[in-house]
Amino acid sequence: MKNVLWDQVNQWQKEMKWVDLTREMSPETAHWSGFKPMEVETIFTLADGFYVNKYTTVSQYGTHIDAPIHFIEGGRYLNEIEPIEMVCPLCVIDKSDKVKDNVDYALTVDDIKEWEAEHGQIPENAFVAFKSDWSKRPDSELDNVDADGNKHYPGWSVAAVDFLVEERNVRAIGHETSDTDPAVVAASEGFLAEIAILKHDRYQVELMINLSEVPPTGGIIFVMAPKVKDGPGFPVRCIAVCPK
Repeated sequence: MKNVLWDQVNQWQKEMKWVDLTREMSPETAHWSGFKPMEVETIFTLADGFYVNKYTTVSQYGTHIDAPIHFIEGGRYLNEIEPIEMVCPLCVIDKSDKVKDNVDYALTVDDIKEWEAEHGQIPENAFVAFKSDWSKRPDSELDNVDADGNKHYPGWSVAAVDFLVEERNVRAIGHETSDTDPAVVAASEGFLAEIAILKHDRYQVELMINLSEVPPTGGIIFVMAPKVKDGPGFPVRCIAVCPK
């Protein structure tokens, strides 16, 4: 029996570009500075008949998904996010030029509208990624700590997050940094943009990579994570399929 759907996927394999947006997981993987590095213990080797490792890490480690419950009382857990929500049209808003001039930059509603003027309106149920090129920095410089111990990196404005959900009905956002908010905002006012996206019952993905290899529009993102019961989040494998 002919499998039409698989025939279409086969065409994708030949004609599309497949981009891994995920960091490898290891004790050296970039993560939020408040968490300890992942621990790896080999408990069986091939000399025992099979190879098994024990991994000890937090739920929000490396490239990871945040479910609404991560910040919002009564919010959905990771296992309550439906499979259809994990496959989205991908829109990439490139503001790396602004970030180069201002490492504390917050993506604005005007940035979104400027992107739409060139690429068309963001479709419903989209995953919108903020491309800052921050992931191109060495891992040791992701927090960008100044002489006084203050972090400096870009993020989203609350207004931009609210606009994407309320006016465009997006499913998720993503970024290359370890936080949603610019570090200076998080330090002085709290995690306002992160609360905003999760309060809207949407999810987000942090510490993404390779957004420079994905076009602004026309791609699809697959966000794959274990179905962890009562999970606030987990490391993910994010893959973009897009025109070459």
